[in-house]
Amino acid sequence: MSDTVPSPYRGRFAPSPTGRLHIGSLVAALGSWLLARHHGGEWLIRVEDLDPPREVAGAAERQLATLVAFGLTSDEPVVWQSARHDLYGDALARLLASGDAFECRCSRSDLAASGGIHRHCVASDPARAPAIRLRVPDGTVVAFDDGLQGMVEQHIDREVGDVVLRRADGFWAYQLAVVVDDADQAITDVVRGADLLDSTPRQILLQRTLGLPTPRHLHLPLIVDAHGNKLSKSMASLPIDDDAPLPALRVAWQALGQPATVLDGAPTVTAALRLAIREFQPDRLPKVTSMTFAAAHNNPAAGAV
Repeated sequence: MSDTVPSPYRGRFAPSPTGRLHIGSLVAALGSWLLARHHGGEWLIRVEDLDPPREVAGAAERQLATLVAFGLTSDEPVVWQSARHDLYGDALARLLASGDAFECRCSRSDLAASGGIHRHCVASDPARAPAIRLRVPDGTVVAFDDGLQGMVEQHIDREVGDVVLRRADGFWAYQLAVVVDDADQAITDVVRGADLLDSTPRQILLQRTLGLPTPRHLHLPLIVDAHGNKLSKSMASLPIDDDAPLPALRVAWQALGQPATVLDGAPTVTAALRLAIREFQPDRLPKVTSMTFAAAHNNPAAGAV
């Protein structure tokens, strides 16, 4: 096992093609891009198109076009998860061969009594197509020091249970795909929204089990509406305007805790990003897991929830 992250800095932004990008998506993209540039590193884009039932036709292309409109382009060719099934299959085969993964025919209703947490199979239908799960030993605790949120600890056996790696419908689970991709792309730093904070310990466990390096992590505040809902589920998630990117770019900059006036005089996206790189102060990033949509226009800390 190797816990040594490679150098130099390599970050990434990995949207799922379930719709157009909204301001919360832009905050995550801009934050990860700025941190990569601040450290003189590379920034990659990966399309997480592994869940066809949830994907919207043409959404990935629109998302990539939006990123281009905001000046956020990948330093390497964009990677599409749908073209990487062999990599995931190889990793799963290793886990099965070592006994660290197993077939499971339990349905959600089978696990209702345990709150959905799988500790042993209780399948009521032996003919059901199996999922593949990661075997999580009793007493498994993973802790990591997040670059913004501080120390995070999770009792994976009690809070999560045996982690799904391939679903019963045959689709790859996010947890396996993201771990394999980050290792294959030599990602050193994962910067993303705090809605994925509790997924990180199980990904670290999977990295350790596969003998893969663990990147550093930094989870940015999630932008929510006034009721605490993710923007993807609220009217505040109306897509940002590719034809007039500067207003949304300034909002995202402020949501990252940066002084509003820095970008005020920038006439173009290129000029704004040049100023952003020069003036970006990572120590101003809000140390909260979420903030309201309204607060992103003003003082982010005031809207922390």
